[in-house]
Amino acid sequence: MNPAPVVGPGAAWTVLGLETSCDETAAAVVRLDEDGRAHMLSSVVHSQTDEHSPFGGVVPEIAARSHVEKIGEVARRAIAEAGVGLDGLTGVAATAGPGLVGGVMVGLSFGKAVALARGLPLVAVNHLEGHAVSARLTEDAPYPFLLLLVSGGHCQLMEVRGVGDMTRLGATIDDAAGEAFDKIAKALNLGYPGGPALERLAATGDGSKIALPRALLGRDGCDFSFSGLKTAAARLAAECRTDQDRADLAAAVQSAIARQLSERSERAMRDYAERHEHRLFVVAGGVAANGEVRRVLTETAGRHGFRFLAPPLAYCTDNAAMIALAGAERLALGLTSDIDAVARPRWPLDEATAAAQPLHLKAGRKGPKA
Repeated sequence: MNPAPVVGPGAAWTVLGLETSCDETAAAVVRLDEDGRAHMLSSVVHSQTDEHSPFGGVVPEIAARSHVEKIGEVARRAIAEAGVGLDGLTGVAATAGPGLVGGVMVGLSFGKAVALARGLPLVAVNHLEGHAVSARLTEDAPYPFLLLLVSGGHCQLMEVRGVGDMTRLGATIDDAAGEAFDKIAKALNLGYPGGPALERLAATGDGSKIALPRALLGRDGCDFSFSGLKTAAARLAAECRTDQDRADLAAAVQSAIARQLSERSERAMRDYAERHEHRLFVVAGGVAANGEVRRVLTETAGRHGFRFLAPPLAYCTDNAAMIALAGAERLALGLTSDIDAVARPRWPLDEATAAAQPLHLKAGRKGPKA
């Protein structure tokens, strides 16, 4: 067994990252220099889209089985493409939640095996923290910054001061924006994955023809709500008679989601600007790949004096490079995980706030959702 690297500042880190929280089996190798600059050496993603498409969404059992079948091959490819070999790794990072727990267990168990076999430190990474740092893979994004994390399962505004140091400013009280995209796309019979298909259809529509409900108007704070929009749009989808009707509804939905993201982000920007001179607004997660959402949020950031930054499209959706980077930044701070770290289906980024101010009161034994 190789001697374990010394954990902490003053060293470069070459980390194997593993991501299996939903329907992508991913592995990547990222090097973090002593000065905190990231270098992506490889990123391999096996998508399960074809396996889930017949069911119109992700089937947890199918996802977990596919992860078991693919994780070894994907990890070997990532290490080979990085050109470092197993001997060149100095740490292992694996998603430990939140997500579909069967899939999370696969990647985390594989990461533990590599760490044990090679005598390497292990970092059990919060998947959301991976998204939070994803813009730092390719761009200069110094801490602190204001983050809008918007994906299929999550929608929240965070003040990010570094890994392990984030404060929630607002979150969805019901559905996530990405879930709204996907469910409305399903109501329009657009197939899976629904979000990109809805965006393509919206390009030929006129959203001004359809009025949709606006949630939380007049409500203080930075929380979101998309359940009303989802219900109203699903009802209207059943009434569509022509392809143009469907395109107009898709455009209206996309505009409504982008508008709410903008309105609530503006509230967070005003609060953040009172406390920080450095004004950087980072948007991450799968919905950050939507062109209209990016356009609207870019304009919103500019109006409030914030620099807008989002990861390249390939790193908005789930990937292992962001997990590797989050793990490397934790290792640079001397933060590691025990080998008995568990998979967590729920894992808020800001656990203290989530426990003290739960948005979902019926959290159950799994803990607070957000």
